[in-house]
Amino acid sequence: MLSQEEIFSLVRRAQNGEEDAKTILVEENTPLIKSVIRRYLGKGLEYDDLYQLGCLGFVKAIRNFKEDFNVKFSTYVVPMVMGEIKRFMRDDGAIKVSRAIKTLNIKINRFIDAFYEEHKEKPTISEIAKEFKVEEEDIVLAMDSAKMPISLYAPLEGEDGSLLVIDRVENENFDNSFMDNMALKEIINSLPERERKIIYLRYFLDKTQSEVAEKFKISQVQVSRIENKVLCDLKKKLS
Repeated sequence: MLSQEEIFSLVRRAQNGEEDAKTILVEENTPLIKSVIRRYLGKGLEYDDLYQLGCLGFVKAIRNFKEDFNVKFSTYVVPMVMGEIKRFMRDDGAIKVSRAIKTLNIKINRFIDAFYEEHKEKPTISEIAKEFKVEEEDIVLAMDSAKMPISLYAPLEGEDGSLLVIDRVENENFDNSFMDNMALKEIINSLPERERKIIYLRYFLDKTQSEVAEKFKISQVQVSRIENKVLCDLKKKLS
């Protein structure tokens, strides 16, 4: 396993155009890339395509990374890889079903329901085609459109466009807090020991400022100042 200094050195070399350095970084971080893309399996993309997208996001991370971000390279890589996959899914990753076809499918379903109420049986494809004065192939296509995958970023039917399909999907694999949590953990671990312990006591163990002040033998005002300083720094680094 490479040390952080070795990784930073490889990143600098890769940014200067050394392909060997870039290859080493990709090979060393393949397990990380695979761990991220597993979150998107079963979402309409093949594994090989996901891996290629993951590598593309990884290369972008190499190009854009700066050591003064004060985070591990791996922490920076994760949201870049996820972003590349989600961008592809949003822009190119789904079959587009035209509004005309979807509208026809809705009308067909209403006709089938009405026909069944009257005749106690479902109409044939020929009868449906005759009703709407279109070819039978078009009827089959419209009815099958309900089975076609749609983009997670497509507007919901009947909405004003502000609500997307993904807003109605409850799936922990799309929890964006995953990225923020990784970055937050990395930043907190890099704090000086006293500041790290104060944040831990205040926000993880829910201790009051008075309790923390007593533990460290300092004033409550000092605890408040330290806490505010750390929170301001965290906000800047996560923004």
